Amino acid sequence: MLGLKSKRTALLASVCMLPVLLASKASAQFDPKRHSHSVERNIASEDWGPKGQRISAIEVHGNDRIEASTVLSYMVVRTGDPFNQDDLDRSLKTLYATGLFKDVTLHRSGDVLQVQVVENPIVNRIVFEGNHAAKDEDLRKVISLRPRAVFSSETTMADRQKILEVYAQKARYGADVTPQIIRLAHNRVDVVFQITEGPQTLIKKISFVGNKFFSEAQLASVVSSKETAWYRFFSSSDEYNPERLRYDAELLRRFYLANGFVDFEMINATGEMSPDRKSFYVTFTIKEGPRYRLGKLDIRSSLRHVPALSLRKYIELFPNQWYDGNAVQHNATDMEETLQAEGHPFAVVRPSIARNPEKHVVNLLFDVSEGPRMYVERLDINGNTITQDGVIRRQLPMTEGDPYTPMYKKYAKQALQDLGYFKSVSIDQSQGSAPDKVNVSANVVEKPTGEFSLGGGYSTDVGIIGNMGLKQHNLLGTGVDAGLSGTMAYYERQADLSITDPFFLNRNLVAGADIFYINNRYQTYQNYSEGRYGITLRMGYSYTNHLSQSWNYTLTRRHIGGSWSETSWYILDQAGTSTLSQIGTTLMYDTRDRRMLPHKGYVIRAGGDFAGAGGDEKYVRGKFDAAYYLPLDDLMGNHDWTVEFKAGTGYLADWGNGRHDVIDNFYLGGSNLRGFLDGGAGPRSVGQTSQTYFPGQAIHSQEDLLGGRFIYTGSATVNFPMPFASGMGIRGRGFVDTGSLAGVRVKHLYTNPATDGYKYTAISGDTLTPRVSAGAGFSWQSPFGLLNIDCGIPIIRSRNDRTQLLRFGFGQQF
Repeated sequence: MLGLKSKRTALLASVCMLPVLLASKASAQFDPKRHSHSVERNIASEDWGPKGQRISAIEVHGNDRIEASTVLSYMVVRTGDPFNQDDLDRSLKTLYATGLFKDVTLHRSGDVLQVQVVENPIVNRIVFEGNHAAKDEDLRKVISLRPRAVFSSETTMADRQKILEVYAQKARYGADVTPQIIRLAHNRVDVVFQITEGPQTLIKKISFVGNKFFSEAQLASVVSSKETAWYRFFSSSDEYNPERLRYDAELLRRFYLANGFVDFEMINATGEMSPDRKSFYVTFTIKEGPRYRLGKLDIRSSLRHVPALSLRKYIELFPNQWYDGNAVQHNATDMEETLQAEGHPFAVVRPSIARNPEKHVVNLLFDVSEGPRMYVERLDINGNTITQDGVIRRQLPMTEGDPYTPMYKKYAKQALQDLGYFKSVSIDQSQGSAPDKVNVSANVVEKPTGEFSLGGGYSTDVGIIGNMGLKQHNLLGTGVDAGLSGTMAYYERQADLSITDPFFLNRNLVAGADIFYINNRYQTYQNYSEGRYGITLRMGYSYTNHLSQSWNYTLTRRHIGGSWSETSWYILDQAGTSTLSQIGTTLMYDTRDRRMLPHKGYVIRAGGDFAGAGGDEKYVRGKFDAAYYLPLDDLMGNHDWTVEFKAGTGYLADWGNGRHDVIDNFYLGGSNLRGFLDGGAGPRSVGQTSQTYFPGQAIHSQEDLLGGRFIYTGSATVNFPMPFASGMGIRGRGFVDTGSLAGVRVKHLYTNPATDGYKYTAISGDTLTPRVSAGAGFSWQSPFGLLNIDCGIPIIRSRNDRTQLLRFGFGQQF
């Protein structure tokens, strides 16, 4: 019998455990060229009989799990083919390439071709040992080996590398992974990945080469990677990550481009491991180039009926300012959106620049033209298993037959993401039935929208807080938001049941209702308690993207009680139960770039309340407030600096014969005047002791905060990144607050000793003289919750004003 057998060495030895097998990165893999040489040498030395003699049968031996027909299907030669050296060579290599066998032998017996195989074992289970920084389930996701799959040394080595990559992402570049193979009965194996994680390889030093205009400290505040420090125990910014390094290079490019360095070049961004493999040294090599200012600003328009001169009012930039690439693009985008909103749906604005290196000036041209006309032929919604199609369609800025622009695609994606109903959102487009038609598909992946929350914390206003809530933000897929919440604090108890339909009657109309119960015990700084329960009906709508209006109606039953013997007569007059029936409205114009932590823009609110459509209260209250956010990017070279200006005023006027309850008045202090207690500035009763009318018996009258009719407030706040702590989510602020409150509003005045007798109670603080405070504070978005601390020092105050040096709040839902 003549035989042909490869010289490939078996990868698995017949032992119970091979701890070093596959440990080397140079572990043998199947190499077609190597096997080709081996087979060719053996075929050349064998006599396969007379040329042209054919194979009468092919027999397969040694197979246990794999059917003989499966083995034959992989072979090139078939029964009836001649004994051809090339075909046999190719058959052998094909069988090896399947990964099913660790050894294959071909024999000829007469005119019968015998195939002897040794099957690779089956994976029984996969075990990870020594891993703590990475969970088993996270490692299983990245590897290819699976239980009951065919074991392959090549796959095992590839999985080893994938595990190392997982640890590299966790900044553990010194990790070592050793695959161990445990042989079991019935040709099965357990694969054990023995992992030595080693310490984290953190960034010890970040250096910048080539910077002249900005210091290393300024550039270090731009990049997201940070040098390791003891206080970064909650942050991963000091972990070396090549992906983050590339992101940092882009941050530097944007930073320089936003500060006038049009010719900036990022030469390279490298990370080098220290010889002891315990830390990384990161180096950014840059070429700043000259700094450019804006020169001539011009507009060219080829849009019908839109002359360039009429568009100059949309230019938000001005000559001689430092060139800012971000500002230029934002200006072009704003101009494009404005034109599309004004009836030019296909308007396109392209900014172009012309450098003058000698004068270090950039001339800017906004080229306004009409882009290709495209219309939506079909709009499909895919992937929504819970949310109704209509809920998604009403958020999209277009429907079938509407003009289609890339801007609409961006807005559509953002609108669906803002719903908060989906894990992922993508907007795809494809060619329609004609060149000017496009099919748009919104692809979404649903996520749970129910929420159960428990919370706790502490607030200066109400003490220790505990809260619980149950919410559903997409009730039965209709987009309706419903929730039940409760708060229990040392000085406050509250429960609220709410429901809101953001698209009431399928219109641009938000409608909702709240049923509430509140019980406040003010004994910490007032001498009474207040309880209320009732219902509020809400409705709102938008006129434009910036202008909106809301309405509400509140019917409340209130109770004043829990008074002490020292409570002032002004509060005792109001003890008992009353009913408030109030209609209110607010008109808001909002251009802020974001609602949370705005960086630029402004918001203006004007509103009023009318009480007296039933109930015991009869008054009209007007309110106005505004806020303006000024970025300090150009001045500070950092996008985390913002100046915030706020101002507000309000007036309450009575009509008819209402109760004049002090709980409806304006109050000054606390959140609207830091450095003063809540309600601590403004009219108050003056505490005193008198024996004038009852000799031998002292009458005590304590101080109570009464609020007022007219209020005004103003505030200037600078928000800034905290040095060495911005990576931990800490932001600092410095502030100056001012305001005043006046206009006593009570049922009766007891300010005349001659007529009021023992009820005489003087009132202090009823003046429009401004109070002023200044201070600083910080916010920390910690892993345990949002912590706010403000330290305010009164600079100008009125006699008997109540102050509060430190004000803080902390809480978290989990």
